[in-house]
Amino acid sequence: MPEPAEPRIRVARPADEEPLASLDRAAWSPLHAVMPEPQPPYPPFFDDRHAPDDYLVAEVDDRLVGYVRLAFPTGLAVNAHVRQIQGLVVAEEARGRGVGRALIRAAVEESRRRGARRLTLRVLGHNTPARRLYAAEGFVVEGVLPGEFLLAGEYVDDVLMGRSLL
Repeated sequence: MPEPAEPRIRVARPADEEPLASLDRAAWSPLHAVMPEPQPPYPPFFDDRHAPDDYLVAEVDDRLVGYVRLAFPTGLAVNAHVRQIQGLVVAEEARGRGVGRALIRAAVEESRRRGARRLTLRVLGHNTPARRLYAAEGFVVEGVLPGEFLLAGEYVDDVLMGRSLL
């Protein structure tokens, strides 16, 4: 059996909208989502707040298998040196093959390229696989909002993580 191809990471293009929207819907899970499961009619994937340039996508064999969304955590000029990961999705069939790690590493490099000094994220406390990945890539817990979300009858912590890009 041949080794799986390495993911190729690139900035999203407008033509990626429908494949990304499909991937996002297929990957929805209470493990990482605080919003209800998407139902038709679906809103546009790209909008005024989330443009193609905000996404890095992972391709394997010319097929989109994941994305990471980078954004400013606030609209404040005094916070413009920080980028925030506001979404990381990997297709079920591509998990465990280094796609998430490649996307995180690309997000670090792209944030540096865009002049950021810090990269932050929020992750649900019960999302152990994601927390392990982020920690392995240099993110540390910088705060915890205990019981911040009530999901499926359980109170779940909101874990704030970050890392320096210097």
